[in-house]
Amino acid sequence: MTPQINRSLAIAALFAAMLPAQDLSQDQVNRILQRLDALEQQNRELLSEIRSLREELARGEPAKGDGQPAEAGEAPIEERVAVAEQQIRDLAQSRVESEHRDPMQLTGMLLFNGFHNGRFASGAEDPTTAALEAGQETSGGTIRQTVLGLKFASPEKIGGMEVSGSAYMDFFAGTGTSLNQLMRLRVASINFAWNNTTFTVAQDKPIFAPREPDSLAQVGFSPLTGSGNLWLWQPQVRVEQRFHFGETAGLNAQAGIYQTSERGNVPAEYTAQADSSRPSLQGRFVLWKQAGTDSRFEIAPGFAVSNSHVAGYSIPSRILSLDWRLPLGRKFDLTGTVFRGENLGVVGGLQQGIVENAWGYLHAVRGAGGWAQLKYLATSRLTFNLYGGQEDDFNRDLAAGGISKNQTYAANAIYRLMSNVLASFEYSYLRSTYLGGGVRSNPHYDLAFAYLF
Repeated sequence: MTPQINRSLAIAALFAAMLPAQDLSQDQVNRILQRLDALEQQNRELLSEIRSLREELARGEPAKGDGQPAEAGEAPIEERVAVAEQQIRDLAQSRVESEHRDPMQLTGMLLFNGFHNGRFASGAEDPTTAALEAGQETSGGTIRQTVLGLKFASPEKIGGMEVSGSAYMDFFAGTGTSLNQLMRLRVASINFAWNNTTFTVAQDKPIFAPREPDSLAQVGFSPLTGSGNLWLWQPQVRVEQRFHFGETAGLNAQAGIYQTSERGNVPAEYTAQADSSRPSLQGRFVLWKQAGTDSRFEIAPGFAVSNSHVAGYSIPSRILSLDWRLPLGRKFDLTGTVFRGENLGVVGGLQQGIVENAWGYLHAVRGAGGWAQLKYLATSRLTFNLYGGQEDDFNRDLAAGGISKNQTYAANAIYRLMSNVLASFEYSYLRSTYLGGGVRSNPHYDLAFAYLF
């Protein structure tokens, strides 16, 4: 069947399908015809290639046009003809579906971790607090921190708006045993973007605290969870407006509503009397200045405002933050965040943001914290990261047995064995100070191998 007949049949089928819905615009019809023209052109090119290959085969000429034999590993002409014909059949099938098929990309990281913990890990692979009671040292391996992702982008624009998004999953749910590693959603987003404005619906870190350290050891939770990194992945809606001060400086203003997580943040006896989630108004304002061809200086103040509802109480959560990125020449990079506020557990701090005092009243726990990381780019393949952080909750606000200070210090080396294969070794030291219970610490060693795809 000739391409002209194919085209006529395709157009006839399209217009037959359009008859029940007469409200298609002329622009939509034009786009359909343009797509058909492009597919027909590809069809003609493939047919031309087949004719050429068949002529060579009929003349008995070698596959290479210069009279030389084909290179080792190159397919014979017969196989190349078969492949080209299959491509035409695939192209014919795609004609029906291409109008509804958006570009989709599979991405992610296959990650293996071998680890060893001290006596205060309480059975966790990578603990975020040191346990009050000592146990046994533990060692093991896991692949459950593997991350699978999908990225997409719409091929069309509406009013200058581009639509894109992503979704990332891992296997960190379940008990962690080899036969009980369940898939869960980590972060996801849909972005509606214009030149200087982006509207996003997502599940992600708090709007005012997007940064985190670089680590292949702690991926199931963000690195420095409970030690200065407010990380909790939660549903949110946000808007970003970008302002430019010339070509090398600007301001990105971000604001939105973030859904807090409440019930794990209250005393156990009040769990059933607490709202499961509450809206939090959050914002972040990124001042940036280009520092070179591939790096820039950034500093960003931020805030979060919400109220927890527990047993008839309305308990505030008010947080102020400041994060930064500071390039130090071509080899070093300093990043981090500091914050101060109350009721921090609703956005990923220590889960003790609301406590009951000696008189039976519920109140917010105040605290401060943050983290910092120094990155050293030793070579194009080798990177060293030194990072640490802490959350310091005020002793006078805590009940006995609460964690007054949680600190983590870590160092890692990440080596790129191949363009998409990484190896890493990390050592971290976790130190938890219990009010009235003393200090507990736990060392953690991690050897990781990652295949990026």
